[in-house]
Amino acid sequence: MASLPQDHAALMDRVYRGQRHIYDATRKYFLFGRDRLINELNIAPGQSLLEVGCGTGRNLSLAAKRWKGAELFGLDISEQMLVSARKALGPEAVLKQADACAFNPQALFGRHHFDRVMISFALSMIPDWQGALAMACDTLAPGGTLHIVDFGDAQGLPGLARQALNGWLTRFHVSPRLDLVARAGAIAAARGMSVEPVRGPWGYYQIVVVRRGV
Repeated sequence: MASLPQDHAALMDRVYRGQRHIYDATRKYFLFGRDRLINELNIAPGQSLLEVGCGTGRNLSLAAKRWKGAELFGLDISEQMLVSARKALGPEAVLKQADACAFNPQALFGRHHFDRVMISFALSMIPDWQGALAMACDTLAPGGTLHIVDFGDAQGLPGLARQALNGWLTRFHVSPRLDLVARAGAIAAARGMSVEPVRGPWGYYQIVVVRRGV
């Protein structure tokens, strides 16, 4: 397995060592768009789903209920978060600690590609987020899709609300990737893939779907 960026891994463990116990209860009030993303995965029985930055396993747990028979995989740089994920998912998913920007899917999971890859509010916390995006594209199987949801520009919110939101996000080392659509488009185009962007209500979140041809 590729070596982890130890400074970032240690930071994430410090941030989530205590927060992982209340993460799902608190994040549901401002991590919007996740359930929409999961409902649009369209996974057939026997197809595979990898979540990059799987955190507590909340999204994979919902995907298991929504898409019966899917093979589930997840990776996260924080071993602390994976403690919660393993407890939540048990044998339903294969979970590994890894760097989203440089991992070997064959070494980690015994397979080269996945039918679906999901990244939910993780790119805004990954320093080399474009590297993670490229890596996710490269793990797509023919006909596969990459589904991303993350914070948008929030331009539809009142100024004070937007300022408060950005201040709150900064406290948790979150930086909205305002050029996500453009960067995803460039990375996808270089690989012969297409991109479908969706702007959430008030620009609070953005969804990007990258499709690989058959």
